[in-house]
Amino acid sequence: MSADSPHANRDTLSSLQQRRLGDQFAAVVGANAFWTKRFAREGFTAERFAHEPLRTRSQLAELPLTRKADLVADAAAYPPYGSNLTVPLDQYVRLHQTSGTTGQPQVWLDTAASWDWFCRCWRTIYERAGVRAGQVVALPFSFGPFIGFWAAHDGAVAAGLRTLTLGGLSSEQRLREIARHRPQVVCCTPTYGLRLAEVASANAIDLPSLAVETLLVAGEPGGQIAGVRLALEAAWGARVIDHWGMSDVGSLGVEPHDDPGFLVLLEDECIAEILDPQGREVEVGGRGELVITNLGRHGMPVFRYATGDLVERAEPDSATGWTRLRGGILGRADDMLVIRGNNVFPSSVEAIVRESPEVVEFRLHVSTRRAMPHLRIELEPRPNLSPEVIAAVQSRIETACLDRLHFRAEVVVVASGSLPRFDLKARRLIREESP
Repeated sequence: MSADSPHANRDTLSSLQQRRLGDQFAAVVGANAFWTKRFAREGFTAERFAHEPLRTRSQLAELPLTRKADLVADAAAYPPYGSNLTVPLDQYVRLHQTSGTTGQPQVWLDTAASWDWFCRCWRTIYERAGVRAGQVVALPFSFGPFIGFWAAHDGAVAAGLRTLTLGGLSSEQRLREIARHRPQVVCCTPTYGLRLAEVASANAIDLPSLAVETLLVAGEPGGQIAGVRLALEAAWGARVIDHWGMSDVGSLGVEPHDDPGFLVLLEDECIAEILDPQGREVEVGGRGELVITNLGRHGMPVFRYATGDLVERAEPDSATGWTRLRGGILGRADDMLVIRGNNVFPSSVEAIVRESPEVVEFRLHVSTRRAMPHLRIELEPRPNLSPEVIAAVQSRIETACLDRLHFRAEVVVVASGSLPRFDLKARRLIREESP
């Protein structure tokens, strides 16, 4: 077996993961109330640990999956931060929270060591994305409690990159600053990248002339949706690089600049499982839910955290042995729609809509008609299109939904500027509760 074989690298990686899992377990057991109780219920007591350290994947698999609801319930029982705290509260130096996309925002705390780990992950993300030392990274966000912007910023500083922070500005002002300072990299959600392109067009700003080389996107599946990627790259004249992370687990996935169409998971910093609905690991080509155990965020760690993200396992990364995901994040389990007996993810509908450059924004509305789920797709076309062009777009999207998704959607056109715009994660799915 050659030294650069992914199987050889997986063996080396497994040894590293075992050591780091043991270190994290040792730091947590007896000190972190949440995990100590959870481990004890599965027989992993401090006494057992003294004779049988938790190190292997098979031992880890004895633990139940942890879901967001478990941590939300713990925070409610022990407000405001819950009991998932490994050290005294005065040793935590960072306070952030989730975006609240799937419910009430959840608070996450980091010690100095945990934050250093978070930034180390970001250094790897920048490196694998092809970002070079000395380049300038623009961060067009309103900096608040959401963790992503801060981690991207501090990770860039740790990687020797100059940062251009653009909080507190309008979209037009942000574009003017990008034109002024000429960053090579822009970090944003796919939705906001498209929004900036819309604002640039309205203000006669030639985006490709700004010489941005890389759009580093996350927060939504859009970076791996062909129509979204093509629209972004055409508008900016830049390469789109996808990456993945969650406030709950850290930033742990990136699309390598030399391996487009895949995400690699930073498995020197985590243990990744991809499980089918029966809880079994899927083989290469199989799809399942991504489950993460992070290996450096000792202050507020997660073990076997079920992310809700659906992915497809590919062959391991040849250079590192890390797990690769074909097509990145395919969708979220809690976003799946069942329309006329067909399982449909919003990203599948977006892939169809984004094939029509005449559409600047859209929204999905799910309701019940005659006891059956009904999907209405609201399209906002570019200004000044003729009625004939708009009608052709409607027809094209209706036909594509029927041909590729196997159901008939209602496609309607709404007035220019009537749909919301988003600086962060887009919320384009509206579910009408049944009476």
